[in-house]
Amino acid sequence: MSHPAPPSASALPGTADAKATAAAQDERDHSRRWWTLAALGLAQLMVVLDATIVNIALPSAQADLGFDDADRQWVVTAYALAFGGLLLLGGRLADMFGRRRTLLVGLIGFALASALGGAATGFGTLVAARAVQGVFGAVLAPSALSLLTITFSDPKERGKAFGIFGAIAGAGAAIGLLLGGVLTEYASWRWCLYVNIPIALIAGAGAVVFVRKVAPADGVHLDIPGVVTAVLGLGGLVYAFARAETDGWGDPVTVALIVVSVLLLVAFVLLQAKVAHPLLPLRVVLDRRRGGAYVAITLAAIGMFAVFLFLTYYLQQTKGFSPLKSGVAFLPFVAGILTSSTVVVPRLLPKIGPRFIIATGQLFGTAGLLYLWRLEATSGYLGHVLPALFVMGLGMGLIFASCFNTATSGTRPADAGVASALVNTGQQVGGALGTALLNTIAATVTASYVTSHQQSASVLADAAVAGETRAFLVSAGVFALGAVVSLVVLPSGPNPVPQRGAQVPAAGH
Repeated sequence: MSHPAPPSASALPGTADAKATAAAQDERDHSRRWWTLAALGLAQLMVVLDATIVNIALPSAQADLGFDDADRQWVVTAYALAFGGLLLLGGRLADMFGRRRTLLVGLIGFALASALGGAATGFGTLVAARAVQGVFGAVLAPSALSLLTITFSDPKERGKAFGIFGAIAGAGAAIGLLLGGVLTEYASWRWCLYVNIPIALIAGAGAVVFVRKVAPADGVHLDIPGVVTAVLGLGGLVYAFARAETDGWGDPVTVALIVVSVLLLVAFVLLQAKVAHPLLPLRVVLDRRRGGAYVAITLAAIGMFAVFLFLTYYLQQTKGFSPLKSGVAFLPFVAGILTSSTVVVPRLLPKIGPRFIIATGQLFGTAGLLYLWRLEATSGYLGHVLPALFVMGLGMGLIFASCFNTATSGTRPADAGVASALVNTGQQVGGALGTALLNTIAATVTASYVTSHQQSASVLADAAVAGETRAFLVSAGVFALGAVVSLVVLPSGPNPVPQRGAQVPAAGH
């Protein structure tokens, strides 16, 4: 009977040839790292711009499909609910099954859901498609960020890569407004969903060719009680905020949802301290750097969404801008983000660390919003809006690029996915809270202004601006609070950086 020949000594693990082969593979992976960034950045852009691109298309979709104003919010809420509620689970699945694999699954699922939504012939199909987009987005986003974390380890290169990635994350919502305006005006609202298909195909092809194959993390198990309490708690909180936006904070169902969601999240934290294999190891958030970064990006999301939401109202309803012109009006914000995140952060973050960079970004956000607080119905775009948007963009670039880098620095291989998920969770929960809270404040101020003045067309316009500027003022306070928290919580000094090649590539993942 013949037997297979034993492997040659040179092929055995630990031999010189095996080490040389591994080193050569690691060098090949390193040489195509910027193409990896391009693929991961496209994936991130698709997830982020989808939070706003559909907003511009909603009036056209409503006229085409014939659903009520009361139902319109579900097209936005369905995506936010699934995405925000499932991010922690998505991050853990990436750790368990391999981040390249879950990235590809997320891209395919997101593209198919986008095709379904674009072809929707009824309201139910559109909402279902948006929910499925959120599900696959929750798998895709932490996979992309954790892959970026293990691709770039050199401090200077890491700063540049995370600067670009942070710029995409911060500017994606503004790009969504612009792209939504272009597609709605010159094509159809359906292309606001169809556009994800070519983006996903290009990102997927780039991932297959350039993204390194990384083995699943060792010793990671799915914490079912943690999954249940986290998904229900986060999802309930996002839904409660969305409901507060339409039904008010005093609505009994809204209050009950907030109370139950908070209790579920408290139970989740208590469980994570006791179970052997937690969904979110508390060491991830108890680290001062990462914890401070999560708080900073959550507060920034609260304030930033005020700019997108209320400035869009101001430009379209008060100044008469078209959706396309409104989208173009946000380009100074994008320019500010690109400037600070790709030029300033890569140079400073490796030298001085995130503490003063993030706090400075929050102070820029405060300054920009205080400038917008001075808006009147007769204010001009060039003198009163453009400077504020650019200053805000500078601040957001400093915050997002630094927070994405800091929140994933020094994580264990087994925690990279869930640490990445928390960054996106902070953005999503902060955005939902900011939209609901600031909408309530603005509506209250507007109603009070109308009742205290004799009604006329000019009074109604002034009332709307009064509500919007109050929202800007409150958001400025949120950013100022963020600056204080960052200076107190974040330690001084550069972030810890993992060694390149610390996580071994493995075929098939």
